[in-house]
Amino acid sequence: MPSPTLADRATGLAREWSLSVTRVEETPTSLLAFGNRGEIPVVLKVFRESGDEWNSSAVLRAFRGHGMVEVLEYREDAVLLERLSPGTALAELTLAGRDAEATEIVADTVHQLSEANATADGIPTVEDWGQGFAAYLRSTDSQLDRGLVERGQICYEKLAASQQAPRLLHGDLQHYNILQDSRRGWIAIDPKGVLGEIEYEFGASFRNPQQPPDYYTGREVLEQRLRIYTSRLHVVPERVLAWAYAQAVLSAIWLVEDGIPVAPDAPQIQLARTIESILPPVPDAVSRHRAVP
Repeated sequence: MPSPTLADRATGLAREWSLSVTRVEETPTSLLAFGNRGEIPVVLKVFRESGDEWNSSAVLRAFRGHGMVEVLEYREDAVLLERLSPGTALAELTLAGRDAEATEIVADTVHQLSEANATADGIPTVEDWGQGFAAYLRSTDSQLDRGLVERGQICYEKLAASQQAPRLLHGDLQHYNILQDSRRGWIAIDPKGVLGEIEYEFGASFRNPQQPPDYYTGREVLEQRLRIYTSRLHVVPERVLAWAYAQAVLSAIWLVEDGIPVAPDAPQIQLARTIESILPPVPDAVSRHRAVP
C-alpha cells in the first residue's frame, strides 16, 4: 500500500480533530489547513517530511503560550494551533517606515519567551548548528569568500564556548515569524528550537525583513536596532552584534546547502561586512562584561 500523501494526512487529522477546513495552503515544508473547531479559529500544520520543523510542536508546547502561539493538539508530524487574527506579520511595520517600533516588539517578544523558562528534550544546540562552517570549508564551493567564512567560524565558536545560561530559544525569531493577534498582541510562530544564550536569539531579526533586500544591511539601521535591544533587555551588546555577524555568514552557508545561489553582494554578506566594520576584535566581542556607556 502506498504511503499516505500530505493531503491524505491532513484530511485524516481534520477528521480526527473535528475540524471544518475552509482553506488550504502548501509551503516548501508543510501543508497549512485553515478552519475552525467548533467556534474556535484554528490552523492545522502538517509537516512534509522529517526536518527542523519536526521539533516545533515540542518547542511550541514548552513555551506554554508565553509569547508563542498556543498548541491545541499535536503529534510528531503535525500540530493544531490557535489561529491569530488578523495575523499581520511584524515585517509590515518595518516596511511602513516604523522599524524602531518593530524592533521594540522583537525585544518584547524575546522577553516574553524568556519568562517561560522553557525546556524540551532532543533540541539541537548552537554548537550543532555551527557545524555548517566546517562543512562549507571542506566543500569545493566557491560562492562565499573563504576568509569571511573562516572569520565567521572563529567568532561563532568563541561565542558558543563562552555562553552563560543557555536556554531554549525560538531559533528563527524574525519579522515574518511574529504575527499580530487582536486578543493577545504580537505572538511568535514557527519556532525551530535551539539551545543557546539569549544574545543568540536576535541574530535572525538583523537579517529581516528580506524585502527590500538591502534594507537591513546599512549601519544606521543596524546600530538603531542594537541600541533598542540593549536598552530594553539585559544583554551584552558586543555579543548580540557578534552573534548577528556569525549568523549572517552561517545563513549564507545554509543557502548554499539548500542549492540557492549566493551572490558576492547578497544581503547576508553585506550585513556581515557592515558588522565587521564596527565589531570589536573577537576576544573583546565575546566578553561577558557589559560595556560602560
